[in-house]
Amino acid sequence: MFKSILVPFDGSQGAQTALRKALELRAICGECSLTLLTVYRHHSMLEASISMVGADQTGNLDEIMRGHAKEVAENGKAIAAKAGYTDVRAFVKSGPTARVIVSFAQEHQIDLIVIGSRGLGSFEGYLLGSVSHKVTGLAACPVMVV
Repeated sequence: MFKSILVPFDGSQGAQTALRKALELRAICGECSLTLLTVYRHHSMLEASISMVGADQTGNLDEIMRGHAKEVAENGKAIAAKAGYTDVRAFVKSGPTARVIVSFAQEHQIDLIVIGSRGLGSFEGYLLGSVSHKVTGLAACPVMVV
């Protein structure tokens, strides 16, 4: 079976579904580790106008995005803890979402990526296709899209 599962977690309904599925798989696998990864990236001025950052937040956009990503990752850990899994690790990274996910999986020798079919999305997603689709094409390990 799997020894390590990665769940890219952006807080969306799709990511929460993926996390619940990963928790089910972990219960079956037994000693398998579960890791959450929240990825953010610097937005251009155009994207900043439609981003998840509130208009009342001022300061360095990267710091604001990183802070929000940390909150999202902690929320994912809280969901896992509520299900009885307190040893779930969460990481926050910056960069192109799909490539960061795949790179992280390779670096940490992940056996399975469980990803939601739809995330929060971005302007890039409308132009280039969904993150889950890119991850399935780039990942060296199995990817479960839920």
